[in-house]
Amino acid sequence: MSDALVEFVRRRGGAAHTRTARAAGFLPHAMVTAVRDGRLDRVRRSWLIHPDCTPSRRAAAARSGRLTCVSAAAEQGLWVPSSGDLHIWVPPTASRVDATGVRLHRAIGPVPLAPIEPVEHILNVLFHVASCVPPADALAVWESALRRRMVHPDVLARVVWRSPRAARVARAAGVLSDSGLESHFCALLATAGIPLRQQVRIEGHDVDGLIGERLVVQLDGFAFHSAAKDRRRDLDHDARLVLRGYTVVRFDYAQVMFDSATVLDRLRVAMAQGLHLAPR
Repeated sequence: MSDALVEFVRRRGGAAHTRTARAAGFLPHAMVTAVRDGRLDRVRRSWLIHPDCTPSRRAAAARSGRLTCVSAAAEQGLWVPSSGDLHIWVPPTASRVDATGVRLHRAIGPVPLAPIEPVEHILNVLFHVASCVPPADALAVWESALRRRMVHPDVLARVVWRSPRAARVARAAGVLSDSGLESHFCALLATAGIPLRQQVRIEGHDVDGLIGERLVVQLDGFAFHSAAKDRRRDLDHDARLVLRGYTVVRFDYAQVMFDSATVLDRLRVAMAQGLHLAPR
């Protein structure tokens, strides 16, 4: 029976509350035996931990919580902005919780979950992301979830978010962006009042953005276009666009995320020179 318990905990992401184990039919004796034999560990008295449990999930269990926000999003393979903290949801009434090196979330998401549930629902993840990170970054995470088909746009539109920030992100989330970087870039230009069309097909390929009629913007994401053959393909496409009278500007991840003022300045100067207009 203890072997079955170990497998049960593993299948629940490496962490399970003893109450959940009991509800599944496991006796307290099996839990004590598995911990005594070293096949499971116990934290905060009531959480059983599998040896393969990730450090982040163990940290959440040690606080009687679960991963949420960008930490849960990253674990599920979504694009996330860099964050030095571990984001953990704990019940609103939780007290004396160690907040060292973590960011605690206490708000209740739209999907009701028991406090002892170890895995956050994707809608709750997006809810906490919208409330925690800047709007452009939140939009990028949401769009990442949409592109991976982890949630459907119709579902997002029907959720009662109970959070103005989450509701705004839900209205803004689309499926055109190919990366979180592009989402961030689109939000940046919208705030600056620069109109941008996404995914316009020119010369047989979609360009990331087109300003006016002739100013093409291409974005080099951190994880994309890194292979030499991809880079050569991009350069060839740029050359063909230039020969057709387009101006092509490229920005990489670091420029868009950390030097947006310079990015906007380059685009505004290009527009001041009329590079976004077709020849008359």
